[in-house]
Amino acid sequence: MNGRQDTTFPGGSFLAGLSSASRAALLALGVARDFGAERVLIREGDAGTHVFLLVDGCVKITGTTPDGHLALLAIRVGGDLVGELAAMDGQPRVATVTTAGRVAARLITQAEFRRFLAGFPDVALAVTSSVAAKLRWATRRRIDFGSREVRIRLARVLLELVTSYGTAAGSHAEIGVALTQPELAALVGAAEPTVHRALAGLRREGIVETGYRRVCVCDRARLAGVADG
Repeated sequence: MNGRQDTTFPGGSFLAGLSSASRAALLALGVARDFGAERVLIREGDAGTHVFLLVDGCVKITGTTPDGHLALLAIRVGGDLVGELAAMDGQPRVATVTTAGRVAARLITQAEFRRFLAGFPDVALAVTSSVAAKLRWATRRRIDFGSREVRIRLARVLLELVTSYGTAAGSHAEIGVALTQPELAALVGAAEPTVHRALAGLRREGIVETGYRRVCVCDRARLAGVADG
């Protein structure tokens, strides 16, 4: 499972944005690791500074809210980096990373990661851009949670997911990440029944199709219109 060296990473992933030479060099770093489902790779508050380069599979990024609940903050897939913040600043982990199904990854130490970035300035710039994109995502979610109705928040999350991780399926685009409705509700920041109703409305309008742990966008332009509010 760890031998993947091709370029078929999702278009919005970190590796997809690198040159073939930089991508191959980064994929050669660290040690190959395989993980089963529901394995914690990084735990919130821990002092570890290593980085995981995801090669295949999907992980969930979660954090603890002030009232002690677990919040799903994001998802990451093959081609993405996780844990780079601690590798860059040496501070405790800000979130927990858990596998969703089997995952293949490269475990890269902080020292190796920093040496690599010093030798590959294009990758260092890409890491900075990736961190900025994650911050923008988090900022948008925080603003939306307090000011937008659930239907708009759902449309925005689906649009960002399909843009980053969508795969063409005929005239449709399927979000290449398996998400349950509770997980989708956590990403949207709303109660599951409310998200269920909003998703049902988008289905009735022919904007999305859903199945077991599957969401397919049938009309991206109309979904964008909903997201615009």
